[in-house]
Amino acid sequence: MLYTFALTGNKKTGPIPITKTERASCPRSCALYNNGCYAENHHGGRHWLAMPVAATSINIIELCERIKRLPKGQLWRHNTAGDLPGVNEELDATQLDMIVAANRGKRGFTYTHKYNHADNIELIEAANKDGFTINLSANNAEEADALSDLTSCPVVVVLPTKATAKHYKTPEGRDIVTCPAAIHTDITCATCGICADAKRSFIVGFPAHGTRKKRANEIACANI
Repeated sequence: MLYTFALTGNKKTGPIPITKTERASCPRSCALYNNGCYAENHHGGRHWLAMPVAATSINIIELCERIKRLPKGQLWRHNTAGDLPGVNEELDATQLDMIVAANRGKRGFTYTHKYNHADNIELIEAANKDGFTINLSANNAEEADALSDLTSCPVVVVLPTKATAKHYKTPEGRDIVTCPAAIHTDITCATCGICADAKRSFIVGFPAHGTRKKRANEIACANI
């Protein structure tokens, strides 16, 4: 796997370190893989798609060295584009373990669609217990319930574009808190940090957005 690492994020993340993983890491089971992927269409999309040949791409060893050099307690976001290491549905346990180890003492967090295999869930659960927060990305509220029933891992969900309230419920009555950065212009990941809390008692919801929000909205509207 190839990665990129930047010490300062974008408008939404704020001034925290961010990474990207090459597109080969994205599982085909992601409902937005072929139509609606945010990462393909934001301003850095071309750079992400060019990662296999980009001069700024780094390997797992260099990525982990940069993570280790972050200050103690530093909040950082893994994968503003891409998924956990491993091609397609595969989860590379060795590389994930390296990232988890490099993160110790820091507050790294990320999101994944690689939850369709029991072995992957076990690896993701272990990473969360070891301080690297991996959120399972649900496509709609019903799937968010199913994932919450399956595992103790934190869950996030896509919300319809009309979702502007702070709070919603899943079909089974679980709380969904809308991403504060999505509804407040003065909040970013850097000032929020709820997605880095693996022990939170609620699901985080992200209203469909971006240039392909119509497709994301269709998926999200299934059960909300």
